[in-house]
Amino acid sequence: MSGIPEQRLQEPRADRPVMPADYGVPDHDENLLPWSHARERLQQSQNYWISTVRANGSPHATPIWAVWLDDKLYFDGSPETQRGKNLARDPRIVAHLESGSDVVIVEGEARPLSSPPRSLTERVAAAYRDKYADLGYAPQADQWDEGGLYEMQPRKALAWTSFPTNCTRWRFDGE
Repeated sequence: MSGIPEQRLQEPRADRPVMPADYGVPDHDENLLPWSHARERLQQSQNYWISTVRANGSPHATPIWAVWLDDKLYFDGSPETQRGKNLARDPRIVAHLESGSDVVIVEGEARPLSSPPRSLTERVAAAYRDKYADLGYAPQADQWDEGGLYEMQPRKALAWTSFPTNCTRWRFDGE
């Protein structure tokens, strides 16, 4: 993202995901993808799919526009949407990109930001404008003063471009 300085971030820990043995995931660390691979795709993606949990425990999936800043996913929307209602009750969330061959999946928790700091909303709004202004969405930093901005803190991420050879799992602090 041009003009949007990123904070200095600690890299998540990379290893192999746990899958059934017959899936063929290697038991060594050769060919692990670098975190920069996943980060770049998360920053550049136009569309993200998120899944939340309904009150009855069933999943709810929806496509969204979002921005990846400082290794967190920021997205907006009314708390009256199904995803907003779900997140108010249960913060667990999964986000993934559209590709089924260049896969990036992120699991974590999302929370609405009430009265977010202006320095953050300026960066988020600028990132949204960089990505979506040509598509008609150009929010201003004060748009979320009364709520409607969500922050997803990742706990775990998975990615691969050549299954199962380079299947990689990253774990963030606390996971």
